[in-house]
Amino acid sequence: MSQGWKATIIVLAVAGIVSTPLVWLLDSPDGGQLTAATVQGAVSIAALVWALFQHPENRTEDTAVATGEARAEDGGAANAGVKRPGGRGSGTARAERTGNATATGNGSSANSGVDYS
Repeated sequence: MSQGWKATIIVLAVAGIVSTPLVWLLDSPDGGQLTAATVQGAVSIAALVWALFQHPENRTEDTAVATGEARAEDGGAANAGVKRPGGRGSGTARAERTGNATATGNGSSANSGVDYS
């Protein structure tokens, strides 16, 4: 959940909790009003507790822009872009105007974009 939505839900829940006695219970409530106030208060408290326990989004935005040249030799690895091993990360990964990546020799690898391996 984004921080903006979390803050919105918390503010609305607090408003619901505070407004319950002000709106429903000021003029000697009858049974229906008391029931409505109880439901409103319980839902507001539940929304507040739920919002407080939501974790912020774990979005990472990886960007490689205008990188230099990368070279690998004899089994090395060269990366002029973004490396996300195993595809980890939930946000975007971008590589723009990256430098040349060259690999020479057995077992060498080179990448100038987004590497998910």
